[in-house]
Amino acid sequence: MTDRIRTDIAHNARVWNYWLGGKDNYPVDRAVGEQVTGFYPAIGEVARADRAFLGRAVTHLAAEADVRQFLDIGTGLPTADNTHEVAQRAAPDARVVYVDNDPIVLTHARALLTSAPGGVTEYIDADARDPEKILTVAAATLDLTRPVAVLMLGILNFVLDTDEARSIVRTLMEAVPSGSHLVLTHPTLEPELGGEANEAAMAFWNEHATPPITARSRAEFTSFLDGLDVLEPGIVSCSRWRSEGAPVVAQFGAVARKP
Repeated sequence: MTDRIRTDIAHNARVWNYWLGGKDNYPVDRAVGEQVTGFYPAIGEVARADRAFLGRAVTHLAAEADVRQFLDIGTGLPTADNTHEVAQRAAPDARVVYVDNDPIVLTHARALLTSAPGGVTEYIDADARDPEKILTVAAATLDLTRPVAVLMLGILNFVLDTDEARSIVRTLMEAVPSGSHLVLTHPTLEPELGGEANEAAMAFWNEHATPPITARSRAEFTSFLDGLDVLEPGIVSCSRWRSEGAPVVAQFGAVARKP
């Protein structure tokens, strides 16, 4: 596993961890993180808003929508209030499967593999681009005949081809039953969310870090939700999803239910 870890090039999971105030990162990650911040000073707010959105969405699904199964794809490094902690706080019997393929994340799997009594937390080493593998392995822990919340926070932006990204979402959501939910966040350059400043930051990232990233428009983001019922307040800045007065960030967020 360790031979897959590159400490000479910045990696998204570690830079994101740095922006969130974590310690699981290397000097190269901190250097690139600071340089991206120079291009786009709000990036730290984006990271924190994305994490807060996860907490609100998972709390709603576990406490109000009675969802008891969560498939979190693109887990990232553990920080405060991970998906299983939020879900099991509201529903101690919640079952959570994390999916990631980053070696640094894998070395922290034990930190994630803790569960409330009565609940289950599992971990899959898989790429988001292989939804069939994810579903096959997840079925050992989750009952795919019962509703599942599929979480893809800040992960489809690393699938550069939009048709491929749509196909991934479609494959996942076709495999889960009515009453399942899709939880998405995605960066954008849309001026309505102040995304113009993101363009230079993303260009710098793609030259100096891995994996490459892309932004998407509102229309492209909306296309990921085709066939699903989008919950109120709809597609908004993730910071404003069921949250009053938070600063807008250039990151779409939405939660949708499969009818």
